[in-house]
Amino acid sequence: MLVRRRKPKVETERMTLRLPMHSDYRDWALLREESRAFLTPWEPAWSSDHLGRKAFTNRVYWAARAESAGTALPFFLIRREDGRVLGALTLDNIRRGPAQAGTIGYWIGERYARQGYMREAIRAVVHHAFHVLDLSRIEAACLPENAASRGALEKSGFKYEGVAQSYLQINGRWRNHVLYSNLRTDRRGRTDIG
Repeated sequence: MLVRRRKPKVETERMTLRLPMHSDYRDWALLREESRAFLTPWEPAWSSDHLGRKAFTNRVYWAARAESAGTALPFFLIRREDGRVLGALTLDNIRRGPAQAGTIGYWIGERYARQGYMREAIRAVVHHAFHVLDLSRIEAACLPENAASRGALEKSGFKYEGVAQSYLQINGRWRNHVLYSNLRTDRRGRTDIG
């Protein structure tokens, strides 16, 4: 007998965080296109087919496979009041065994930025990671000059840990990133920001 697994879903005050679906394509593509100038300084270079339906379909399939394998939770942020895609937050690189850790990455559409949505999503996913997935450590990295991202992490309980040299290729260049972490049993107190 086949038992259908429930797809993961995290509820926040204003949003439902869930895996992407094929029906999200138009909303996602429109939001990404209108936010292109806002997002590209912080992201890896977009491929020529980044906004295409086939590339999006591949994202949906990858999300389902990664969630099923337990290696990632790629969530879309869906505003409950109107069902709009606001952005995405992925808990990726989930490691079990002695590490019990994962890494988050995220983006939000320009028209939804600075309204507390990402902070709300980060807090909910961290809670889910600690209390449902039984992880012990969540890591994040962002560009040093990305004040909005750093603020969202710090207001969500993440602590600064240092700088990783040439961490990711962003907009075609290898860039240093500041590293943050949130620990399930964090006794570090406030840390100095680099």
